[in-house]
Amino acid sequence: MSTTNTILGAGGIHHAAIKTTNWSRTMQFYQETLGFKMKIAWGEVPARAAYLDAGDGSCVEIFEDPTYSPAPNGAVVHFCLRTNRLDAVCERARASGARITMEPRSAELNSTNGAGVIPIRLCFLEGPNSEVIELLQSAL
Repeated sequence: MSTTNTILGAGGIHHAAIKTTNWSRTMQFYQETLGFKMKIAWGEVPARAAYLDAGDGSCVEIFEDPTYSPAPNGAVVHFCLRTNRLDAVCERARASGARITMEPRSAELNSTNGAGVIPIRLCFLEGPNSEVIELLQSAL
């Protein structure tokens, strides 16, 4: 079901932003492990930044900050990446050293808005900067 946001127009999630103290490890993880492509980069060491495209125009924005220390249980709970290869992507992340915090599993969302029961497959992992990433496979 495709809808248009009448307030935003061409709405949707543009990006989630994260900070890193390890630029090269972060670039490697998102580009080589998860297949993101560099969309645009700016700034210079030690304050570089980049948009990495997930493949559909949604991005992760990376900020280099050598003084950054992640806050426990920060305001951003997680960000979610759509995939139609959940199990393979999860294993690829594991092989790259990512910590899988919830193994791939199938579930059903019992909607309360008349959309019915929606089958999903999901897993959670930690990125190289302690960011929590959900992988979601669904026809929704």
